[in-house]
Amino acid sequence: MAFLRGFGKYLPERVVGNAEIGAQIGAEPSWIHEMSGIEERRFARAGETVAEMAAAAGKDALERSGVGAEELGLILVSSGSAERRFPGPASEVQHRLGAAQAIAIDVPMASAGALFALAQAEMWAARVGKVLVVAAEKMSEIALTPPIEKGTAMLFGDGAGAVLVDRDQGVARMVDFELGSDGASALELRLDFNAPVYMNGRMVIMHAARKVPAAILAVLRRAGLEASDVHTFLMHQANSNLITRIAQTLGVEGGKFYSNIARYGNTSSASMLIAACEWDHHFAAGDQVVFAAFGAGFQWGALLVEGV
Repeated sequence: MAFLRGFGKYLPERVVGNAEIGAQIGAEPSWIHEMSGIEERRFARAGETVAEMAAAAGKDALERSGVGAEELGLILVSSGSAERRFPGPASEVQHRLGAAQAIAIDVPMASAGALFALAQAEMWAARVGKVLVVAAEKMSEIALTPPIEKGTAMLFGDGAGAVLVDRDQGVARMVDFELGSDGASALELRLDFNAPVYMNGRMVIMHAARKVPAAILAVLRRAGLEASDVHTFLMHQANSNLITRIAQTLGVEGGKFYSNIARYGNTSSASMLIAACEWDHHFAAGDQVVFAAFGAGFQWGALLVEGV
């Protein structure tokens, strides 16, 4: 058993609205909003790195949790947009936080990376006590790499989210998780070196709309719960239309799905934890909350937690 103790986030200062991005990619602002639900996103400043953003979010999570970096046993950093082949950002985040005693491990996964890192943290916590999970992405430069595909480029923003997983205490108990992987369609969503993001949007939506509800129902079934029993769903903020489809598949009102995609766009693996950070003050004893994500690989899953 492990607990979610506190969340953190970091968002760059620069706000990029649909009018600005639309002028760059040749798309009307109204079309961008209609297709994605996004009104604006954040872009990192020139030279700002994934590790810098990750460390800022991690520091925020530690401060909100009342925990010092010296107490950490492990740092897991998820990113699909890090600047180097190796090393990944985890060891730099460890150094920036001053957590020299902590193991630092990279989780190089886009979109679903934070969810998979949380599942790993739940298992690691029994051994190391406190695990800091961070997800950070700098997608803006990648999304605008020529040749620009407007349906993809309009989606992405930059930012980082974090959560402290604690073996002994927290605001919510981690109950169960369900993860899935299917490489048969892996190339339908990919980022090759020195290339723009390639996304077969139709294929991604089709798989996500099926696989995410199935994972959610699996964890709920094992806990003896129905979708209607869930207080809030905290999803990877990929596209507002996809979130609506998942809600409809589950037969749950859309208001149970917290969403901030209108303000931040799709920040890949960071989005779910940024959303959770903005929402976490609502955790109450007995509330069932589901985290869920789908991403490149294809990789997907769901995590059930209960407020304490």
